[in-house]
Amino acid sequence: MREGNERFVTGTSSHPNQDASRRSSLVENQHPFAVIFGCSDSRLAAEIIFDLGLGDAFVVRTAGQVIDDAVLGSLEYSISVLGVPLIVVLGHDSCGAVTATKNSVETGDMPVGFMRDLVERITPSVLTSLRNDKHEVNDMVVEHVKQTSQRLVDSSRVISDAIDGGRTAVLGLSYSLADGRANVVSGIGEL
Repeated sequence: MREGNERFVTGTSSHPNQDASRRSSLVENQHPFAVIFGCSDSRLAAEIIFDLGLGDAFVVRTAGQVIDDAVLGSLEYSISVLGVPLIVVLGHDSCGAVTATKNSVETGDMPVGFMRDLVERITPSVLTSLRNDKHEVNDMVVEHVKQTSQRLVDSSRVISDAIDGGRTAVLGLSYSLADGRANVVSGIGEL
């Protein structure tokens, strides 16, 4: 993934595993080497920023990479059924969901509908960041990636057992929209 991101950053993407023979080889099964749980922001297409192809990554996306039961089920499937050895939690700078949460914490005004649920789930990360005297949205994004990574382990026995057994690890990354680079911000388990 690191090499693919470097190719993307330098404009030398090779677009691997995107041809008809690769598609045909995946009809019966899949063996992705990573599951990427990232923000649903349209500027953060995991397969593109890591220069991946068909079958390389199992991708799960929600706004602000917020965890819910469907996310946990999807990640547990990738670990227990597909045997994926790496979970990547992918946040990005200028995240709209984290920005909305920061604004709600500062003003006390909560969004309506299900957007409120997103804000409520991101609030602990924003509050921790503020307690640590980090007031910039991008600092809050990094904190949210760290907390999301830990929450996956704390919430799922399947994931925590896989980490304890050395079968998987969780890597937190923060992506820069300007330069396209994904930087490591946390790690849990043997990487």
